Amino acid sequence: MSSGCVTDAELVARALAGDTAAFGELVDRHRVAVYRAARAALPSHADAEDAAQDAFLVAFERLGGFRGDASFKTWLLTIAWHQAINRRRSLSAWWRRLAQSTSDMETMNEHPASDPTPEQAAAAGELEAVVAREIRSLPERLRDALLLVHTGVHSYEEAAAMLRVPIGTLKWRVSEARRIVKRNLRERGVSHAG
Repeated sequence: MSSGCVTDAELVARALAGDTAAFGELVDRHRVAVYRAARAALPSHADAEDAAQDAFLVAFERLGGFRGDASFKTWLLTIAWHQAINRRRSLSAWWRRLAQSTSDMETMNEHPASDPTPEQAAAAGELEAVVAREIRSLPERLRDALLLVHTGVHSYEEAAAMLRVPIGTLKWRVSEARRIVKRNLRERGVSHAG
């Protein structure tokens, strides 16, 4: 029987009955989404990988508490987000690496047409540092919403569930974060503030 026809709910039931292969299938199905959720909060691939692994361990340990109020994927992504946030809070180097990760998040699904000149690279680096400082200065609730949605890999519904807020609240937070960052960039004289 192909596991592609089996729903997440059926795999959860089998895992709860002791079928470890069923939980392994859930891990395989959601590995990329869990990594992306962690990567939205963490600046490095290695930290995101660690947080994703932690999320799967926590999910396995708490599987008996899964009530099915939301989809298994949403429940799992919520765990992943909180694991990543906890890891981020414990990393003292997070903010030093944010400028680099901002660029990584913006180009996660893009491929540049040509290499920039040294002058363009320097200007882009300076802009990234300014934007990173502005994002860092946001209140945590606005910053987290912006970083999570900014990746473009999660729907607003998933992001709202991960942050445990209504979707309207999430949309407002993202909009407010963008407005504040753009306003602050304009006040600094940054022409790309849009």
